[in-house]
Amino acid sequence: MKLNQLRDNPGARHSKKRVGRGIGSGLGKTSGSGQKGQKARTGVSLNGFEGGQNPLYRRLPKRGFKNIFRQEFSELTLVRLQRAIDSGRLDIQKTLTEEVLAEAGLVQKNTVGVKLLGNEGLTCAVTLEISKASKAASEVINKLKGKLTLLHQES
Repeated sequence: MKLNQLRDNPGARHSKKRVGRGIGSGLGKTSGSGQKGQKARTGVSLNGFEGGQNPLYRRLPKRGFKNIFRQEFSELTLVRLQRAIDSGRLDIQKTLTEEVLAEAGLVQKNTVGVKLLGNEGLTCAVTLEISKASKAASEVINKLKGKLTLLHQES
């Protein structure tokens, strides 16, 4: 087979409708839009209109709300932290801040902060400076003689 013999499969491409091209085309005169009325014109906005009947979006009850004061924290588990240390992406001799963790690809950059989770998986002492940590995670770090500095205090 040569490059000039390449073809689409039969029926893979459809020819576009050419409307308003005379009576013989089947789409002449009104171009398939029928006669008169709102739907025959451009700019029709009837989505959700049900002929005067109360539309579905008004019949269904409202559910829940969105808390505009919610703070999104990136979650980091002790297991993922240890994996990054083992693979050499993190240096445990330095203080691990949220910026260092983001550069290593462990957490997202566009969140309020980082929350450390987990109760096992870490095997070496680390110095962390992050927003939040669960009780279990902070106990593990203290047990390994590591240092944990929290930037956000629980209220």
